[in-house]
Amino acid sequence: MSALPFCDLDSLAAAIPDGAMLAVPADTYGVAMAATRALVRRAPKRLQLVCVPTSGIQADVLIGAGGVAQIDTSAVSLGEHGTAPRFAAAVRDGSLRVLDATCPAIHAALQASQKGLPFMPVRGILGSDLLAQRRDWRVIDNPFAPGDHIVAVRAIKPDVAFFHALCADRRGNVLVARSRDLLTMAQASRETFVTVEELVDGDLLADRERSPGVIPAVYVTRIAVVRRGAWPLGLAGRYDADAAALERYARAAKTTDGFRAWLDGWLSREPTAA
Repeated sequence: MSALPFCDLDSLAAAIPDGAMLAVPADTYGVAMAATRALVRRAPKRLQLVCVPTSGIQADVLIGAGGVAQIDTSAVSLGEHGTAPRFAAAVRDGSLRVLDATCPAIHAALQASQKGLPFMPVRGILGSDLLAQRRDWRVIDNPFAPGDHIVAVRAIKPDVAFFHALCADRRGNVLVARSRDLLTMAQASRETFVTVEELVDGDLLADRERSPGVIPAVYVTRIAVVRRGAWPLGLAGRYDADAAALERYARAAKTTDGFRAWLDGWLSREPTAA
């Protein structure tokens, strides 16, 4: 990289343009919730979310705030609290375009971009009604066995991969440990915006124990340091999800007025507040 990628949280959020295709991880893999709050504060428009391969409160908040036009996902769920309510409401009122997918299909589509390919073959979708809905997926013949059908899933190349991670070094390398989906997202996307718990000295890529779980700086565009940046979700190896806070959200978001009241309170918090 020609320059170090460090910036403040508001600058990171401001660099996500309206209409951007934004790749976000599942709840257990490092969700950039503090950065999502900063993003909602600037009132984004027409975002296209790619959930890798599902999402929860992050997608629900962005949808409820009116910032999402389209979502490509296998599910949007609050786990034990059920279907994400603002997502469900947007589907019912027609304000959200949903590209229904499967977990393997989303991973395959990102891997295609990661490898510079136009599509990736997937077999498990054959026979499902998804093929009638996804005009961007094609059934083709296996070129090595004519008559053997397979689905070609078009590559997904997000504008921005957007997530939270354990730490970064001062060279811009980012430690994601076992969350390998985040590496795929970074390598498949045009840019990668990351929040981290802390900066560390030394070179993470030179650390033989940790380097297999490091995203090299060449794939990272912007980094902001935000303590507890995944709250109210957890971050593996650092802190657990705040079950009480997630339950409060699930109750509030069942209605438009309840969601708005919750959102106003959430937006008033400091970036590191828990």
